[in-house]
Amino acid sequence: MVFWVFGYGSLVWNPGFEYDEKVIGFIKDYRRVFDLACIDHRGTPEHPARTCTLEHQEGAICWGAAYSVCGGPERERLAMEYLERRECEYDAKTLVNFYKEGDFSDEPSLTGVIVFTSTPDKESNKYYLGPAPLEDMASQIATAFGPCGNNRDYLFLLEKAMFDIGHEDDYVIELANEVRNVLGIVGKGIPGIPRDKKLTGPTHIPLKSHIPTIQLHPLPEAIAMDS
Repeated sequence: MVFWVFGYGSLVWNPGFEYDEKVIGFIKDYRRVFDLACIDHRGTPEHPARTCTLEHQEGAICWGAAYSVCGGPERERLAMEYLERRECEYDAKTLVNFYKEGDFSDEPSLTGVIVFTSTPDKESNKYYLGPAPLEDMASQIATAFGPCGNNRDYLFLLEKAMFDIGHEDDYVIELANEVRNVLGIVGKGIPGIPRDKKLTGPTHIPLKSHIPTIQLHPLPEAIAMDS
């Protein structure tokens, strides 16, 4: 048995688990947004970070990377346990079709690919922040930090990762450039890692342990993400 998981945030550049194959490609009818809170990696409960999630939108496509894990039940279990712990702000998993780069067929290259998803409802999902003006999101991202680092670095690394796979995301670039404006960083675009200007703050914050139950859902109407 083999399972595939689709990464569109930090999993693109830092999967963090043992996998057998990485494939660049996209999923349809989703777009990447920064509407999910992170309180234990790049932010804190008092000052949550904004990390990316997927918003369902007809006709949209979202590029990223799919990873396969095979080799038996124990290896798959370890990989999934790691992912569930890492993606603990997501309250569900969604199964999607995946299209490989360079494959121009209308038929998906892979079906039943797992993507970690988050319900876009502030009442039922305490981690869902929802949309906000670009300037407000940039100010939040520029100043949030947690035990895994600064929120702004998450955004800049995602910007660079999309550039590296040859599929830049205009929304990510626009948000990253606004964060640079907030930080007073001269210059825009790739490589995207801040130069010269750095914020100071605690280097370590105790990591809170919480892994919510994750349900498996068929395709749409969720919002998805990856920390």
